[in-house]
Amino acid sequence: MNQYAVLLVDDEEEVFQVMMKKLPWEEMGFHIAGYARNGIEALEMAEELQPDVVMTDIKMSYMDGLTLCKQLKELYPGTKVIIFSGFDEFEYAKEAIKIEAEEYILKPINSVELKEVFERIKTALDKELDEKRNIEKLREYYMQSLPVLQENFYASLIEGRIPENKVGAYLSNYQIDLKGPFFAAVVLHISGDQEGQEMDPFLKLVSVKQLAEEMLSDTWKMKSLTYLGDIVLIAELPGEEAITHLTDDLDKLCKNAKRVCKASVTAGIGHACDSLDTLQVSYQGAQNAASYRVIYGNTRAINIAEIDPQENVDSHWESDYVKRILKKIKMGHREELDEVIGEFITALSKSKISLQQYRIMILELIAEIYRFGTENRISMETVFGAENDIYAQILQLESAESLGNWLRENSFKMQEQILNERMDTTKSFVSRAEDYVKEHYSDQDLSIETICSYLNVSAAYFSTIFKKETGKTFINYLTEYRMEKAVDLLLQGDQKTYIVAERVGYADSNYFSYVFKKQFGISPSKYKSSRMGDS
Repeated sequence: MNQYAVLLVDDEEEVFQVMMKKLPWEEMGFHIAGYARNGIEALEMAEELQPDVVMTDIKMSYMDGLTLCKQLKELYPGTKVIIFSGFDEFEYAKEAIKIEAEEYILKPINSVELKEVFERIKTALDKELDEKRNIEKLREYYMQSLPVLQENFYASLIEGRIPENKVGAYLSNYQIDLKGPFFAAVVLHISGDQEGQEMDPFLKLVSVKQLAEEMLSDTWKMKSLTYLGDIVLIAELPGEEAITHLTDDLDKLCKNAKRVCKASVTAGIGHACDSLDTLQVSYQGAQNAASYRVIYGNTRAINIAEIDPQENVDSHWESDYVKRILKKIKMGHREELDEVIGEFITALSKSKISLQQYRIMILELIAEIYRFGTENRISMETVFGAENDIYAQILQLESAESLGNWLRENSFKMQEQILNERMDTTKSFVSRAEDYVKEHYSDQDLSIETICSYLNVSAAYFSTIFKKETGKTFINYLTEYRMEKAVDLLLQGDQKTYIVAERVGYADSNYFSYVFKKQFGISPSKYKSSRMGDS
C-alpha cells in the first residue's frame, strides 16, 4: 500500500491529539509527518517535509488557513489541502473552492466523515501516482514525443555530438531507419528576396519542406529537419556516385520551389560519407556549398565536390571534439572528460591528416585551450608551468597516444581548478547571504525573496545551495540568528519584550514570544528572569 505524509496545522494542541487518535492512519495509507501551530510554521515545515496532504484550521494566528492553502498551492501544486473550520459561512467555503482546496469540513470533526475525506484523498493520490507509473501512458507519451526526439537526434548528428558507439542505440530507441550504406547532408537555404514576402517566413519554410518531401520521397530515402533557419536533409545513398543524381533532383526541387512556393531556394550538397558519426563533415560541406550562391546565384543545387574539389573532406573535423572536451572540462565529471578525449584520439589515429595539418591543428588546439582558460579564470601557468614553452612541448609529441596523455593530464588540472573555483563561489554566495542577514535581521520584511533579489538568483537555486552548504533552510537560519540576537538584547538591559521583538525583525510581539518559546522552551520574560537571577 502506498503511504502518504500528512501535516496537521492548528493552534490548539488538543485538536492534534484528537485527530491522531480518531483514525487508523497507517491502515488507511497515511502517516502523520508533523504538526504546526500556525500557517507560518506550516510553510517552514512543508519545505522540509514535502507532505502529500496538509490539513489546516481556517482560523489561526499569524497566518490563516486560506492564506496557507494559497501559498502551498503556489509552492507545491501537488499537495492536497483539507480545510476545517468552526465557522459555517458560505464565504469561507467559496474561497476554499476558489483556491483549490480539496475538502472543506466543519468542526466538530466527525471521525466517520474525516475517514471518508481521507479515503477520497487517498484514491486521488493513488490515481495520480498510478498515472505517473503507468507504463502504457509513458509509452504513449514517448510515442507522442518521438518526432521531437528524432529531430533532436538529427540535429545532434549534424553537429557531431553523437559518438560512433552510441549511434546504433539511438537509431533503435528512436525507431529510425537509416541504413546507408552512404549518407549526404543537404542544406536547403531560402533567400530573403522580395518576391513572395506576403507569405510568413515560417509558413514559407514549411511549404518548401513539404514540397521537398513530396518530390524526393519516391526516389530517395531521407530524413528532414529545420535547423538554424534552414531545412536540412539527411539522404541515404546506395553508393558515392549517386550524389550526382541527388544533385540533379535537388536542382529540379529548387526550380519548382520558385514556381510553387514563391521561394528562392539554394540546395547545398555536402560530401558523401560512409557513417552517421561523420555526418557533421558532410553538413559543413553542404553549408559551404550553399554559401556559394553569392557567386553562382540561388534557385539551384550546388554540390561542394563539384565546385570545390580541393576542399578537404576531413577539414575541421577536430573542432567539434575540442568543443566537447572544453565543455566536459567545465561541466562534466572526470570519467566523461576522459571518454571524450579518448574518442578524439581515436578519430585522430584514423584520420589521414598530414604533418602540416597536424601542426596547424595543434596550434589551434592550444589557442582554444588558452582562450577557454582565460574566459574561465584558470591559471594557465599553474596548469602548464611558468617556464614551459607549451608550443615546443606539444609539437614534440610523437604519437596520437602521447598527445592523448598530455591532453588528459592538463585537462584534468583545468577541470580541478574550475571545480575549486565553483566551490569557492558557492561558499562566497552563502557567505554573502549570511552577511546580509547579520546586517538586516531587524528588517521585518527580510525574506528569501529579499535575499534572492540582492544576490540576483532564483529562489529555487538559492534554497538548494544554502541548504547544501549550511545544512539548514534559510528560514531556520534566519530564525536562529534572530533568536541569538534576541537573547543578547534581553540580557543587556531592561527592555520590554515588544521592543526586543521589533529590534530582531518581528512586528508581532506575540508571534516573537511563540517562536522564542519554541526555540528555548520558555518565554522571553522567564528566560530573562532565570538568567538575571543566575547572575
